[in-house]
Amino acid sequence: MKLWVGLGNPGAQYAGNRHNIGFMAVDRIAEDHGFGPWRARFQGEVSEGRIGSERIVLLKPATYMNDSGRSVRPTADFYKIPLEDITVFHDELDIAPGKCRLKQGGGHAGHNGLRSISQHMGEAYARVRLGVGHPGDKAKVANYVLGDFSKADREGWLADLLHGISDGAPALARGEGDHFLNAVSLRVAPPRSSAGTHPERAPAEPKPEKPAKPKAPAPAAEDTRSPLDKLRDKFNG
Repeated sequence: MKLWVGLGNPGAQYAGNRHNIGFMAVDRIAEDHGFGPWRARFQGEVSEGRIGSERIVLLKPATYMNDSGRSVRPTADFYKIPLEDITVFHDELDIAPGKCRLKQGGGHAGHNGLRSISQHMGEAYARVRLGVGHPGDKAKVANYVLGDFSKADREGWLADLLHGISDGAPALARGEGDHFLNAVSLRVAPPRSSAGTHPERAPAEPKPEKPAKPKAPAPAAEDTRSPLDKLRDKFNG
């Protein structure tokens, strides 16, 4: 059994925030893989299901980002899930929008949700780091992460990223990190086909040219000589 935690803030006013991309990721997984309904438990919302042969518990803490550990710890204790089998999905300022990185253990790099989890449990859990980009000024970070994704982002790279995470969930459940990241990449940056060809269709073979019909010989010129002229030409020729 594994615990996958999406980080964010509860409430409709935060639902579209960049800071809530972790919630969005586990919501996408739950919907695409037929998980059970979300239930209020452990100061958060829990949904259970299976991906392949692996049983997965999804969690969205309702404690607000800064206290995420207060929800993650009792959930892990109840299901007896070791720290190494916990994966946290969270926004990452230092990664470009639409990019995804996978990391096992390490520090929190200033992310308050990770800081809280690490304080309650330790640092050996895995992280799926979801790039949202940086506003370019440290003073603008708070407003940036609590701001909503634009419509273009939601319908563009964000939709591709979330679907890629869902596509790669079976590989992540099996512990195949490289295959997971490859599935995400195929959604976000699919390979380009050759110019002018359909990606699933080979170019049509050129039609062979029809051989040219031989030209008919030109008709011989009519002989208008008299019999006497013909006889003379025969002996003179």
